Amino acid sequence: MHLFEKIFNYQVISRLEDSGIFMVTSQERAWLKTMLQHPAAAEAFTAGTREKLNALLEQDACVEFSEHLIHKARSLEKQVYHPLLRTFRQYITQRSGFRISYELKNGRTRTEHSGFPYKLEYSMVKREWYLLWYHHRQRALMSTRLSKIVTVSAETIKPSDAECILEKIQQVLESRKSEAVIQIVREYNSELSRILYAFSCFEKDVHYDADTDTYHVRVCVLGDEVEYLLSKIRFLGKRVLVVEGDYLKKRMLESSANALERYGIVAAKEELSS
Repeated sequence: MHLFEKIFNYQVISRLEDSGIFMVTSQERAWLKTMLQHPAAAEAFTAGTREKLNALLEQDACVEFSEHLIHKARSLEKQVYHPLLRTFRQYITQRSGFRISYELKNGRTRTEHSGFPYKLEYSMVKREWYLLWYHHRQRALMSTRLSKIVTVSAETIKPSDAECILEKIQQVLESRKSEAVIQIVREYNSELSRILYAFSCFEKDVHYDADTDTYHVRVCVLGDEVEYLLSKIRFLGKRVLVVEGDYLKKRMLESSANALERYGIVAAKEELSS
């Protein structure tokens, strides 16, 4: 019965997501209502959006922190929200071009470059927002930190030109994609939700084989995301096994060999065999 519930719940959630329906728990509603009272909410949402959310959450209670949490001194952290997020979201939605000035790693500034926005991405490692955009002059796909952008302004672009650029971007991204199949070790099927959560930031497809009671997760990654996927696989440890993906298999084998050698296990085996 427990296994059936796992399969059923996952299928229901997947179908709801495909239908554009988002499930929210009472705890999540309470958390959202509490966060809307934070001063940063005024920058993250428009006034109309905040009013609508507050109206929808009117009957919900806020999360009470005072009895459960103590805020201790800590190091300065970067804010997850960036003022340019709303601007670029509008450009992406409206398929508008832009002119941008941005700072390079060496401190120099590139000024007034025309481009087309494609996607906003958040790096969990660097804790920064990145803009994925098409550079008209260089005819290349660029990735720029929002914190490095100095100025930006909208620029009119023909709908037909926007469609051509999107097709070029898709072609570039498809050429960079690679797939890997990760098997969940059957003994850890009860931790399915936790394991899938570890891969939540990747494009993936989950298949369940009832005959062997085994889950397989097909993950699609871009070239620069492979290292992050490897970190997730290492984090899950013996719960998962890479069954397809030569590069991932090679890197996991290297990591395992290095770990065994570091603790002298490989050397001990070689002495016994000799």
